[in-house]
Amino acid sequence: MKAKNVMSADVATVLPDATIRDVAELMISRRISGVPVVDGEGRLVGIVTEGDLMRRIETGTERERSWWLKLLTDLNARADEFVKSHSRRVSDVMTRDVATVDEDTALADIVELMEERRIKRVPVVRDSRVVGVVSRADLVRALVMAPNVAETAEAADDDAIRERVLDAFRREKWLMTGYVNVTVANGVVYLWGLAEGAAQRNAMRVAAENVSGVREVRDHLTSRFAGYGI
Repeated sequence: MKAKNVMSADVATVLPDATIRDVAELMISRRISGVPVVDGEGRLVGIVTEGDLMRRIETGTERERSWWLKLLTDLNARADEFVKSHSRRVSDVMTRDVATVDEDTALADIVELMEERRIKRVPVVRDSRVVGVVSRADLVRALVMAPNVAETAEAADDDAIRERVLDAFRREKWLMTGYVNVTVANGVVYLWGLAEGAAQRNAMRVAAENVSGVREVRDHLTSRFAGYGI
């Protein structure tokens, strides 16, 4: 899937000269946690998120430092904090270095970007103009849209399914399957033998569940370190 397949296209935006109250009211009314900031021609210039509004003079949550920490804090950093907590304009509090994607960006790349930048949403742009937003919620909705591999799989006999399960195990080179046996009957996979702990056991079950043609996985494995609480 790509960004265009899951993005929210009805994007609420604000101008840089909007007030903090304006953007706060917009977040509440639209039930969103971030708003792109665009210029008069619709080009993306920043984004305001809930995090940008956490420390505000109006709510008494502005940052207060002890006297000794004030001595150690760079004066420019303190000035920036003051502006962000006291200014009434969006342009003063918005994040300017905005991570963006285009409509054809793969969801896997978007997830990596979110994890790397520690963000919850990514604007989708075309010619520097916002055409959508992909949020964590959109990625969750993508799970519902995605086809179920097992349900859409072509019919296969048990021997072929067993080979596919074993191939799936071999692809994950960190799986310790030396003491594991796999049998298949009527599309039901049975796992037998000794697993190197509960995590490996769960990983093998999940790997088998994602194999084409598998109807069910029945785990009869024994965790090697079960007696030690692992």
